[in-house]
Amino acid sequence: MNGFSLQGRVALVTGASRGLGRAIAIALGQAGADVVCASTSRDGTNEAANEIRSAGAKSWQVGADLSDERGVEAMIAEVESEVEAVDILVNNAGTIRRHPAVDYPMDDWNVVLQTNLNATFMLCQRFGKRMVDRGSGKIINVASLLSFTGGITVPAYTASKHAVAGLTKALANEWAQHNVQVNAIAPGYFRTDNTQALQDDENRSRAISDRIPAGRWGEPEDLGGAAVFLASPASNYVNGHILVVDGGWTAR
Repeated sequence: MNGFSLQGRVALVTGASRGLGRAIAIALGQAGADVVCASTSRDGTNEAANEIRSAGAKSWQVGADLSDERGVEAMIAEVESEVEAVDILVNNAGTIRRHPAVDYPMDDWNVVLQTNLNATFMLCQRFGKRMVDRGSGKIINVASLLSFTGGITVPAYTASKHAVAGLTKALANEWAQHNVQVNAIAPGYFRTDNTQALQDDENRSRAISDRIPAGRWGEPEDLGGAAVFLASPASNYVNGHILVVDGGWTAR
């Protein structure tokens, strides 16, 4: 199983304070990677960082306000001051704002697109350039089932996640020749803060569970194995792929 080992690699995971990001950061640490945990609140990643250290890996904690371009630049500078190189980049941080399309505020639109798409591209561009120069690297973007469908009352989120899927493929086309693999994970319905409104809607929650062949919502830990695979040498010939982890939802 050495092909799945991340020993000697350094990973950066955004949105690592809770939910999917926290689970991904811990899974990478347990597979041997040293992990930079980024979140809006530096202290918010205490739990994830401590679990990574308990697994025998190193962990750093950085602040990251990805809703502002200057915040992204500040986080990049902080990461580069802490580690020599980032071998694995996981763009997990994201936000969602729910409004009917006819009433959607442009302020919310801009926040969602900046956080989910612009920041993702900025991080891919900056760390991807260094990966291209070194001739190796792994980038994992977190897409969504709404990378394929439209959703309801989430036009900005849907637009951003369609774009993340397209960006993943575009970067893979350019960087594959430099031994840099760019892939994405599209989670199904997971129990996280972003889906709390759906979980709280008894009828909608039941309808979702009834459609998932696995018969349940995903838990953040269900995503760890997919992230380790895409971060490891085992996926060296996987590029530009959107890996759906949804309990069978899209197969229904």
